[in-house]
Amino acid sequence: MINQGFDPFRDRLSRDIRNDLSESLLTCLREHNLTAAQTVANRYLAGERAPCHAAYILARLDRYDRFLTLVEGGPADVLWKGLVLWDLGLFFEVHEILEHAWLRAAGEEKTFLQALIRAAGVYIKQEFGFGDAAAKMAAKALPILEANRHRLAVYTDPERLLSALGSPHEKPPFLLH
Repeated sequence: MINQGFDPFRDRLSRDIRNDLSESLLTCLREHNLTAAQTVANRYLAGERAPCHAAYILARLDRYDRFLTLVEGGPADVLWKGLVLWDLGLFFEVHEILEHAWLRAAGEEKTFLQALIRAAGVYIKQEFGFGDAAAKMAAKALPILEANRHRLAVYTDPERLLSALGSPHEKPPFLLH
């Protein structure tokens, strides 16, 4: 395969790798080790892969390992875990972790989690050149997150995220640093 770059929006293998690794992170979190992600990685790395696929897999494993270390002994709150993922640049994984909580949530909590999922989606879309879609997602997330500043303020200065979403073409902010 010619290395055309890792692109889960246009390349099925890239999408499968991203999705399978991201799903494995939930198991890694539950089991407090990287085994599930390593198993997925090994399956994809066993075949001949374009350099972009291998690089993505290895970079994800490294960041997943850092994530597990950072959340060890930390708050059990899914919001905090999502913010740790955010600061590691793992926006699709933010979506994955929060989506599982969103499925069980109701009312205001469900709406808040959906807004955070959309906020992460802004940077997923932006990374792959979908600026207009990113701006639309930001516009939908922003009023809900503004109304829930108090929820964000538990772990971060809400203005960091709100300001960034107001200019969604900027780089994503760090939220815990």
